[in-house]
Amino acid sequence: MNNNSYISVTEISGDMVSKEQFDRLCERYNWACGYCKKKDVVEVACGSGQGLGLLLKIAKSVEGGDYSEEILGLAKAHYGERVNLRVFDAHNMPFKDNSKDVVILFEAIYYLKDVPKFIKECKRILRTNGMVLIATANKDLYDFNPSPKSYKYYGVVELNKLFLKHGFNAAFYGGTPISEISILQKVLRPIKKAAVMLNLIPKTMKAKKYLKRLVFGKLMVMPPEVDSHAESLRGLTILNHGVPEKTHKVIYCVATKIDNE
Repeated sequence: MNNNSYISVTEISGDMVSKEQFDRLCERYNWACGYCKKKDVVEVACGSGQGLGLLLKIAKSVEGGDYSEEILGLAKAHYGERVNLRVFDAHNMPFKDNSKDVVILFEAIYYLKDVPKFIKECKRILRTNGMVLIATANKDLYDFNPSPKSYKYYGVVELNKLFLKHGFNAAFYGGTPISEISILQKVLRPIKKAAVMLNLIPKTMKAKKYLKRLVFGKLMVMPPEVDSHAESLRGLTILNHGVPEKTHKVIYCVATKIDNE
């Protein structure tokens, strides 16, 4: 696989994004901060690192990495010596056993070829009661559009079974309620569904920019680093892990290690 193969499908600093996308990014890092205070944290698949600065303000230590050297180069250029950043594979992380308290993987689990192996790696490097924080697009929405680079998406039911199997207890939360999206987005959902079925949705971030302008209006530049963002601090909804989730765009999962084998 090309080391830079994900740059065409990754939201990186400098990209034109909708306000909803920006709010979601801020939401997930503000949510993560609730679990990272005075903890040793690593963000896997950190991309260009927009959330690392916010984590630095609250965690004991923060490290990050990405599979793409080109994308990670943007984070290195911005943060310099503030964060230890290195290229690594989520299936084989360069950290000692029982050395971390929190592992973060945001909007990237579907790009992993072997998710069980990733979870085993998390279990290895996490201390007892350590946590894995996941944010992922909700595959169970009827108009869901998968990334062309993805392997497999996981909903609340699949994630719960997977983490339980590997020695974690998981809790789930929903973000970006469908009930709160714009009227235009609601009207366009059936059209989006048809476009997905007919394979008409653009495959790259560059091509999707034009659709974003149509649906969301004015776009904004994704900054290299985000701060606490008031509009992202609304409460998340507790989800039932026993049934597929149909009412939120984003699934959040906190999986807690329950043994130290």
